[in-house]
Amino acid sequence: MVNLPPILEIGGILLSSDILTEEFCCDLDTCGGACCVEGDAGAPVTLDEVMEIENSVEEVWGDLSASAQAVIDRQGVAYTDRDGDLVTSIVGGKDCVFTTSLHLPEMGRPVVGCALEKAFREGRCQFCKPISCALYPIREKQFSDGSIGLNYHRWEICECGRKKGREQHLKIYQFLKEPLIRRFGEDWYQELCDAASQLLTTT
Repeated sequence: MVNLPPILEIGGILLSSDILTEEFCCDLDTCGGACCVEGDAGAPVTLDEVMEIENSVEEVWGDLSASAQAVIDRQGVAYTDRDGDLVTSIVGGKDCVFTTSLHLPEMGRPVVGCALEKAFREGRCQFCKPISCALYPIREKQFSDGSIGLNYHRWEICECGRKKGREQHLKIYQFLKEPLIRRFGEDWYQELCDAASQLLTTT
């Protein structure tokens, strides 16, 4: 059994060691995209992301439900939640306004996903989706001193993702290679991989 300290520092970023040791791989065919429609708040976003989203609304408008359109008309694409965090607007107290139905050939049934990501992959807009969504189940926290921490967030609706990760022997940091590079860069990700390789073989 791997025995690492609970918190590691890689390239100036603090992260919980279970990001290196736990296995995970999203299983949309089983969960149907539940993380887009469950919970009691929207996805955390930055002010820069809000501007990007506002610039993309016109391109995704037709993919949104009438209820989502009404929420955006009333309060915009984001709001400040009860914890003081800036998050995407939601419908009915849970569904992200950018939730849309996806019909993916590899999926056994329709699933829900992000209208922004759908438009990005179709070349209709320049913004993909909030980095907080792309990084899940990693959650990022910025501290008052400017430092950044990464934690593994365990959610019961993602049990199928943990099962699939174990079946594929895929660590969280490996599954999230693309968004981690998007957020922190290729050099940092390579440093993370090097540290993981060393720690997991010598511990």
